[in-house]
Amino acid sequence: MSRPLVSFIISTYNRQAALLRTLSELHGPASPACPVEILVVDNASTDSTVLSVRRHFPRVTILPQPANLGPVAKNAALPQARGQYVVFLDDDSFPAPGAIDRMASHFAADDRLGAAVFTVTLPDGSRECSAYPDVFIGCGVGLRRTALDQVGGLPEEFFMQAEEYDLSLRLLDAGWTVRTFDDLHVTHLKTPAARFPGRVMRLDVRNNLRLIGRYFPDRWILPFARDWIIRYRMIASANDCLPAFYRGLAQGLAGMTTDSRRPVSPRTFERFARMEQIETALRRAVEERQIRQVLFIDVGKNIFPYWSAARAAKINVAAIADARLGGRGFKYRGIPIIPDADAASLSFDAAVISNLSPVHAASRRSLWQSRQSRPVLDLLKAA
Repeated sequence: MSRPLVSFIISTYNRQAALLRTLSELHGPASPACPVEILVVDNASTDSTVLSVRRHFPRVTILPQPANLGPVAKNAALPQARGQYVVFLDDDSFPAPGAIDRMASHFAADDRLGAAVFTVTLPDGSRECSAYPDVFIGCGVGLRRTALDQVGGLPEEFFMQAEEYDLSLRLLDAGWTVRTFDDLHVTHLKTPAARFPGRVMRLDVRNNLRLIGRYFPDRWILPFARDWIIRYRMIASANDCLPAFYRGLAQGLAGMTTDSRRPVSPRTFERFARMEQIETALRRAVEERQIRQVLFIDVGKNIFPYWSAARAAKINVAAIADARLGGRGFKYRGIPIIPDADAASLSFDAAVISNLSPVHAASRRSLWQSRQSRPVLDLLKAA
């Protein structure tokens, strides 16, 4: 049997209809020209998923698990995957026609490309991406098999949430690149079944704190842990998930004390968090535009470097405009978080997009540029 170039790996749990749709897409218009194989890890589904896949797609390798291991169960397929490249998909996500062949070309052109990240489109036409530019999103990513063999797979103890961060940081620290490509597209249907907000919140808090404890350099552990705790508490409060937040907080703090430390290099952390890049870009903008007071736009996951850069540049932050968290009385390090409409009436010299997520930053930049005439600075693009 000839070796496939690409191994698709999908994990699933009780979403039979969504999975069959994805497999139909992979066997239909989205089927690549290069040789591929498909492996499905079933997390002990009770909705006849295994029987349905075997009946409708007999050439798909299905790997039943004894329990629900979450999305990180994709690891169970890695020993059997024979492809030079591995593509992780959700059971309700599928690539656009031609995307896989283009992905293979990107890998062939760059021998240090560890992860080729797909541009993700939701059913309403909006885009989805990670909160950080150099972190892949699990519903659509191609991974070089030799890179996975070097750094290992997904963190199985995470179950779900932040597993992409864990693997992305290991790839970056080993010298691989994680890059999003505009010509690689995947559709993510965001099937509602098996999505539980309380569980997502608990695991988000728990796993992100464990991520900090494992990988962040010593000097950044407390600042980022404090920031992420504050931010997740605000999000939990806004979404009536505070009990789940506190459970995740307790579990995450416990994990930070028991997990082994393996901090990434300063160079890797800078590539990830952009501390120096943001400060340099803000200082340049302050000098060139004579800025004395700014408005931050969004309480992004990486807002701390923006706040730190503003302090270093000795400029005042009037407020933070946030469409989701504004108007609830929240503050970030003493700075009021307010709705967009209220923020637009404030006095400031420039608005600064305090969000590293490429999709959300672009959307917010476009919105604020259309609403008022003062400069809207995306420091990541400018630097």
